[in-house]
Amino acid sequence: MEEETLIDDALKSELAALYRAKDRHYHGLAHIEAMLALAREYRGLLDDRGAVEAAIWFHDAIYDSRAKDNEAKSAELAEKKLVGRANPLRLARIAAMINATAMHQLPSFRDENALNDAALLLDMDLAILGAEPAVFDAYEKAVRLEYGWVEEPMWRAGRSAVLKSFLARPDIFYTAEFRRRFEPKARQNIERSLAALEGRTA
Repeated sequence: MEEETLIDDALKSELAALYRAKDRHYHGLAHIEAMLALAREYRGLLDDRGAVEAAIWFHDAIYDSRAKDNEAKSAELAEKKLVGRANPLRLARIAAMINATAMHQLPSFRDENALNDAALLLDMDLAILGAEPAVFDAYEKAVRLEYGWVEEPMWRAGRSAVLKSFLARPDIFYTAEFRRRFEPKARQNIERSLAALEGRTA
């Protein structure tokens, strides 16, 4: 599969500027760098590493906590910026992976390799859920800051619903590798967070 990078230094600088916006407390450059580090670590499992890296760089490029179409807009931006760098099929694959991060549901790829890449991308995006407790707690605080405009009761209800939706899945992570590494801790972290949101002890 094609190994060349789709994101050159000029495009990296352009995207990094978006990720450095002041209202990005979690969905900033550190999140992208953490995902890129995981992509390097698991590169042996990736079919189209360049496409996955492009999807990582673009998946939160447009981010407004009040909007519902961030992923769709980010996918559109990727298609616009990557025209001429990737063939239409590869562009569509990148856009579908970006859109999949909205609901963290796998896209309907028929190609097993593309499906596996999408699964790994989604798992990398959620790896923070299985981080050490202190790192997870810092992530939770950062996300709360991004939703600073939401009143506390609404925040608690909304965040609880999101976290419960992850717990309700048979597995939070799609790939065996990420399940082994992050699933037990992710469930513990989420249970702890839910207890705090609901004002009880875990």
